[in-house]
Amino acid sequence: MAERTRARRARPAASRTAREPRPPRGGDLLRRVLVAIPAIVFAIVIVGAGGWVFTLGVLVLGVICLHELFRMYEPLRPVKLAGFIGLAGLAAAAHAGGERQVLLALVAFVPVMFMLALAMPDLEGEAHTRTEGMAMTVLGIVWIGMAIAHAVLLRDLRHGDAIVIDVLVGTFIGDTGAYLGGRSLGTHPLAPRISPNKTVEGLVIGVLAAVLATWCAGLYQDWLSGGQALLLGLAVGLAAPVGDLFESRIKRDAGTKDAGSLFGPHGGALDRLDAAFFTLVTGYYVWLALM
Repeated sequence: MAERTRARRARPAASRTAREPRPPRGGDLLRRVLVAIPAIVFAIVIVGAGGWVFTLGVLVLGVICLHELFRMYEPLRPVKLAGFIGLAGLAAAAHAGGERQVLLALVAFVPVMFMLALAMPDLEGEAHTRTEGMAMTVLGIVWIGMAIAHAVLLRDLRHGDAIVIDVLVGTFIGDTGAYLGGRSLGTHPLAPRISPNKTVEGLVIGVLAAVLATWCAGLYQDWLSGGQALLLGLAVGLAAPVGDLFESRIKRDAGTKDAGSLFGPHGGALDRLDAAFFTLVTGYYVWLALM
Protein backbone atom coordinates (compact mmCIF):
# COMPACT_ATOMS: atom_id res chain seq x y z
CA MET A 1 0.00 0.00 0.00
CA ALA A 2 2.80 2.37 0.94
CA GLU A 3 4.57 1.58 -2.33
CA ARG A 4 1.43 2.38 -4.36
CA THR A 5 1.08 5.68 -2.47
CA ARG A 6 4.68 6.63 -3.23
CA ALA A 7 4.16 5.72 -6.89
CA ARG A 8 1.05 7.91 -7.11
CA ARG A 9 2.94 10.80 -5.56
CA ALA A 10 5.82 10.37 -7.98
CA ARG A 11 3.70 10.21 -11.12
CA PRO A 12 2.47 13.87 -11.13
CA ALA A 13 6.05 15.11 -10.83
CA ALA A 14 7.08 12.92 -13.75
CA SER A 15 4.13 14.08 -15.83
CA ARG A 16 4.92 17.70 -15.04
CA THR A 17 8.46 17.16 -16.28
CA ALA A 18 7.20 15.50 -19.45
CA ARG A 19 4.73 18.28 -20.13
CA GLU A 20 7.29 21.03 -19.49
CA PRO A 21 7.58 23.02 -22.74
CA ARG A 22 10.94 23.09 -24.44
CA PRO A 23 12.40 26.53 -25.17
CA PRO A 24 11.36 27.57 -28.68
CA ARG A 25 14.13 27.56 -31.26
CA GLY A 26 13.21 31.11 -32.22
CA GLY A 27 13.41 32.41 -28.65
CA ASP A 28 17.03 33.44 -28.90
CA LEU A 29 16.38 35.18 -32.22
CA LEU A 30 13.45 37.10 -30.71
CA ARG A 31 15.64 38.25 -27.82
CA ARG A 32 18.29 39.33 -30.30
CA VAL A 33 15.73 41.42 -32.19
CA LEU A 34 14.30 43.01 -29.03
CA VAL A 35 17.76 43.91 -27.77
CA ALA A 36 18.68 45.37 -31.17
CA ILE A 37 15.68 47.74 -31.41
CA PRO A 38 17.12 50.57 -29.24
CA ALA A 39 20.44 50.25 -31.09
CA ILE A 40 18.65 50.53 -34.45
CA VAL A 41 16.78 53.65 -33.32
CA PHE A 42 20.03 55.18 -32.06
CA ALA A 43 21.76 54.41 -35.37
CA ILE A 44 18.96 55.93 -37.46
CA VAL A 45 18.93 59.11 -35.37
CA ILE A 46 22.67 59.79 -35.51
CA VAL A 47 23.05 58.76 -39.17
CA GLY A 48 20.16 61.02 -40.14
CA ALA A 49 21.57 63.94 -38.18
CA GLY A 50 25.09 63.60 -39.55
CA GLY A 51 27.79 66.14 -38.76
CA TRP A 52 29.10 66.35 -35.21
CA VAL A 53 26.03 64.50 -33.90
CA PHE A 54 27.03 61.42 -35.86
CA THR A 55 30.69 61.85 -34.93
CA LEU A 56 29.92 62.13 -31.22
CA GLY A 57 27.42 59.26 -31.43
CA VAL A 58 29.89 56.79 -32.94
CA LEU A 59 32.60 58.11 -30.61
CA VAL A 60 30.45 57.11 -27.61
CA LEU A 61 30.10 53.61 -29.07
CA GLY A 62 33.84 53.49 -29.69
CA VAL A 63 34.60 54.49 -26.10
CA ILE A 64 32.35 51.71 -24.79
CA CYS A 65 33.96 49.14 -27.08
CA LEU A 66 37.48 50.27 -26.21
CA HIS A 67 36.62 50.10 -22.51
CA GLU A 68 35.39 46.51 -22.99
CA LEU A 69 38.60 45.55 -24.78
CA PHE A 70 40.79 47.12 -22.09
CA ARG A 71 38.78 45.39 -19.36
CA MET A 72 39.27 41.99 -21.00
CA TYR A 73 43.02 42.57 -21.01
CA GLU A 74 43.29 44.47 -17.73
CA PRO A 75 46.28 42.36 -16.57
CA LEU A 76 48.34 43.76 -19.46
CA ARG A 77 47.72 47.28 -18.13
CA PRO A 78 46.84 49.03 -21.41
CA VAL A 79 47.45 52.78 -21.52
CA LYS A 80 43.76 53.61 -21.21
CA LEU A 81 43.98 57.39 -21.18
CA ALA A 82 46.06 57.36 -24.36
CA GLY A 83 43.56 55.02 -25.97
CA PHE A 84 40.59 57.26 -25.27
CA ILE A 85 42.48 60.39 -26.34
CA GLY A 86 43.58 58.67 -29.54
CA LEU A 87 40.03 57.51 -30.27
CA ALA A 88 38.64 61.02 -29.88
CA GLY A 89 41.45 62.41 -32.02
CA LEU A 90 40.75 59.98 -34.84
CA ALA A 91 37.02 60.71 -34.83
CA ALA A 92 37.59 64.49 -34.80
CA ALA A 93 40.23 64.27 -37.52
CA ALA A 94 37.90 62.24 -39.75
CA HIS A 95 35.07 64.76 -39.51
CA ALA A 96 37.04 68.01 -39.46
CA GLY A 97 39.64 66.87 -41.99
CA GLY A 98 39.88 63.68 -44.02
CA GLU A 99 42.08 60.66 -44.65
CA ARG A 100 45.29 62.69 -44.38
CA GLN A 101 44.30 64.09 -40.98
CA VAL A 102 43.26 60.64 -39.74
CA LEU A 103 46.71 59.31 -40.64
CA LEU A 104 48.31 62.29 -38.89
CA ALA A 105 46.24 61.63 -35.76
CA LEU A 106 47.29 57.97 -35.79
CA VAL A 107 50.96 58.90 -36.09
CA ALA A 108 50.68 61.50 -33.30
CA PHE A 109 48.98 58.94 -31.05
CA VAL A 110 52.15 56.81 -30.72
CA PRO A 111 54.40 59.33 -28.90
CA VAL A 112 51.46 60.50 -26.77
CA MET A 113 50.83 56.90 -25.73
CA PHE A 114 54.52 56.43 -24.94
CA MET A 115 54.69 59.51 -22.71
CA LEU A 116 51.53 58.49 -20.83
CA ALA A 117 52.87 54.95 -20.45
CA LEU A 118 56.04 56.35 -18.87
CA ALA A 119 53.91 58.26 -16.38
CA MET A 120 52.08 55.12 -15.22
CA PRO A 121 53.30 53.86 -11.83
CA ASP A 122 55.10 50.53 -11.63
CA LEU A 123 53.30 47.83 -9.66
CA GLU A 124 55.18 45.50 -7.39
CA GLY A 125 55.30 41.99 -8.82
CA GLU A 126 53.88 43.10 -12.17
CA ALA A 127 53.74 40.07 -14.49
CA HIS A 128 53.62 41.90 -17.83
CA THR A 129 55.87 44.45 -19.48
CA ARG A 130 54.89 48.00 -20.33
CA THR A 131 55.42 47.12 -24.00
CA GLU A 132 52.61 44.55 -23.82
CA GLY A 133 50.29 47.19 -22.45
CA MET A 134 51.22 49.61 -25.23
CA ALA A 135 50.74 46.85 -27.82
CA MET A 136 47.20 46.20 -26.55
CA THR A 137 46.50 49.95 -26.68
CA VAL A 138 47.68 50.16 -30.28
CA LEU A 139 45.49 47.17 -31.17
CA GLY A 140 42.47 48.94 -29.75
CA ILE A 141 43.17 52.14 -31.65
CA VAL A 142 43.85 50.46 -34.98
CA TRP A 143 40.91 48.08 -34.67
CA ILE A 144 38.24 50.22 -33.01
CA GLY A 145 39.55 53.75 -33.54
CA MET A 146 40.19 53.40 -37.27
CA ALA A 147 36.78 51.78 -37.72
CA ILE A 148 35.11 54.74 -36.00
CA ALA A 149 37.14 57.16 -38.14
CA HIS A 150 36.11 55.34 -41.34
CA ALA A 151 32.46 55.40 -40.26
CA VAL A 152 32.73 59.19 -40.00
CA LEU A 153 34.57 59.41 -43.34
CA LEU A 154 31.88 57.28 -45.00
CA ARG A 155 29.02 59.35 -43.57
CA ASP A 156 30.63 62.53 -44.91
CA LEU A 157 30.80 61.22 -48.49
CA ARG A 158 28.11 61.96 -51.07
CA HIS A 159 25.06 59.80 -50.21
CA GLY A 160 27.06 58.69 -47.20
CA ASP A 161 24.04 58.60 -44.91
CA ALA A 162 22.28 56.04 -47.11
CA ILE A 163 25.44 54.00 -47.68
CA VAL A 164 26.06 53.74 -43.92
CA ILE A 165 22.52 52.42 -43.53
CA ASP A 166 23.02 50.00 -46.44
CA VAL A 167 26.23 48.69 -44.89
CA LEU A 168 24.62 48.24 -41.48
CA VAL A 169 21.57 46.54 -42.99
CA GLY A 170 23.80 44.15 -44.93
CA THR A 171 25.93 43.51 -41.86
CA PHE A 172 23.16 42.68 -39.42
CA ILE A 173 20.89 40.85 -41.87
CA GLY A 174 23.91 38.84 -42.97
CA ASP A 175 24.73 38.06 -39.34
CA THR A 176 21.16 36.91 -38.72
CA GLY A 177 21.24 34.79 -41.88
CA ALA A 178 24.51 33.18 -40.79
CA TYR A 179 23.08 32.47 -37.33
CA LEU A 180 19.87 30.88 -38.62
CA GLY A 181 21.57 29.08 -41.49
CA GLY A 182 24.29 27.66 -39.28
CA ARG A 183 21.80 26.58 -36.64
CA SER A 184 19.48 24.90 -39.15
CA LEU A 185 21.83 23.50 -41.78
CA GLY A 186 25.35 23.81 -40.41
CA THR A 187 27.43 20.63 -40.32
CA HIS A 188 30.94 21.71 -41.39
CA PRO A 189 32.85 23.80 -38.80
CA LEU A 190 34.27 27.01 -40.18
CA ALA A 191 36.96 27.79 -37.61
CA PRO A 192 36.68 25.32 -34.72
CA ARG A 193 39.75 26.60 -32.89
CA ILE A 194 38.33 30.13 -32.83
CA SER A 195 34.54 29.78 -32.75
CA PRO A 196 33.26 26.17 -32.69
CA ASN A 197 29.63 27.10 -33.41
CA LYS A 198 30.32 28.81 -36.74
CA THR A 199 29.87 26.70 -39.85
CA VAL A 200 30.64 26.89 -43.55
CA GLU A 201 26.93 26.64 -44.32
CA GLY A 202 26.23 29.58 -42.02
CA LEU A 203 28.96 31.58 -43.74
CA VAL A 204 27.51 30.97 -47.21
CA ILE A 205 23.96 31.79 -46.14
CA GLY A 206 25.18 34.89 -44.30
CA VAL A 207 27.00 36.20 -47.37
CA LEU A 208 23.95 35.59 -49.56
CA ALA A 209 21.69 37.29 -47.00
CA ALA A 210 23.99 40.32 -46.86
CA VAL A 211 24.06 40.63 -50.66
CA LEU A 212 20.27 40.31 -50.91
CA ALA A 213 19.64 42.77 -48.07
CA THR A 214 21.96 45.40 -49.55
CA TRP A 215 20.46 44.94 -53.01
CA CYS A 216 16.93 45.34 -51.59
CA ALA A 217 17.97 48.49 -49.72
CA GLY A 218 19.39 49.84 -52.99
CA LEU A 219 16.01 49.50 -54.69
CA TYR A 220 14.88 52.63 -52.85
CA GLN A 221 17.93 54.64 -53.95
CA ASP A 222 17.74 55.67 -57.60
CA TRP A 223 21.37 56.88 -57.56
CA LEU A 224 22.61 53.39 -56.64
CA SER A 225 22.55 50.88 -59.49
CA GLY A 226 21.73 47.24 -58.97
CA GLY A 227 25.27 46.22 -59.85
CA GLN A 228 26.74 48.67 -57.34
CA ALA A 229 24.40 47.42 -54.63
CA LEU A 230 25.36 43.80 -55.33
CA LEU A 231 29.07 44.65 -55.23
CA LEU A 232 28.68 46.59 -51.99
CA GLY A 233 26.64 43.74 -50.49
CA LEU A 234 29.23 41.15 -51.50
CA ALA A 235 32.02 43.20 -49.91
CA VAL A 236 29.99 43.59 -46.72
CA GLY A 237 29.06 39.91 -46.68
CA LEU A 238 32.69 38.83 -46.94
CA ALA A 239 34.07 41.37 -44.46
CA ALA A 240 31.50 40.76 -41.72
CA PRO A 241 32.50 37.19 -40.79
CA VAL A 242 36.17 38.21 -40.73
CA GLY A 243 35.33 40.87 -38.15
CA ASP A 244 33.28 38.37 -36.19
CA LEU A 245 36.09 35.81 -36.13
CA PHE A 246 38.62 38.51 -35.26
CA GLU A 247 36.77 39.40 -32.09
CA SER A 248 36.16 35.73 -31.29
CA ARG A 249 39.91 35.13 -31.37
CA ILE A 250 40.51 38.06 -29.03
CA LYS A 251 37.86 36.85 -26.59
CA ARG A 252 39.17 33.29 -26.66
CA ASP A 253 42.69 34.47 -25.89
CA ALA A 254 41.29 36.56 -23.04
CA GLY A 255 39.39 33.55 -21.71
CA THR A 256 35.98 35.19 -21.80
CA LYS A 257 32.69 34.42 -23.55
CA ASP A 258 31.40 37.98 -23.91
CA ALA A 259 33.22 41.29 -24.15
CA GLY A 260 30.69 43.02 -21.90
CA SER A 261 27.13 43.02 -20.60
CA LEU A 262 25.58 46.12 -22.19
CA PHE A 263 23.11 43.93 -24.13
CA GLY A 264 22.47 41.49 -21.31
CA PRO A 265 22.70 37.83 -22.40
CA HIS A 266 23.84 38.93 -25.85
CA GLY A 267 27.08 40.45 -24.65
CA GLY A 268 28.55 43.90 -24.93
CA ALA A 269 28.84 46.61 -27.56
CA LEU A 270 31.97 45.00 -28.96
CA ASP A 271 30.09 41.72 -29.44
CA ARG A 272 27.41 43.50 -31.46
CA LEU A 273 29.72 45.76 -33.49
CA ASP A 274 32.63 43.43 -34.25
CA ALA A 275 31.43 42.75 -37.79
CA ALA A 276 30.42 46.39 -38.38
CA PHE A 277 33.93 47.57 -37.53
CA PHE A 278 35.16 45.64 -40.57
CA THR A 279 32.24 46.32 -42.90
CA LEU A 280 32.21 50.09 -42.36
CA VAL A 281 35.88 50.29 -43.33
CA THR A 282 35.24 48.04 -46.34
CA GLY A 283 32.13 50.00 -47.30
CA TYR A 284 34.04 53.26 -47.28
CA TYR A 285 36.65 52.11 -49.78
CA VAL A 286 34.14 50.27 -51.99
CA TRP A 287 31.84 53.31 -52.17
CA LEU A 288 34.80 55.60 -52.73
CA ALA A 289 35.79 53.45 -55.71
CA LEU A 290 32.23 53.37 -57.06
CA MET A 291 31.59 57.11 -56.81
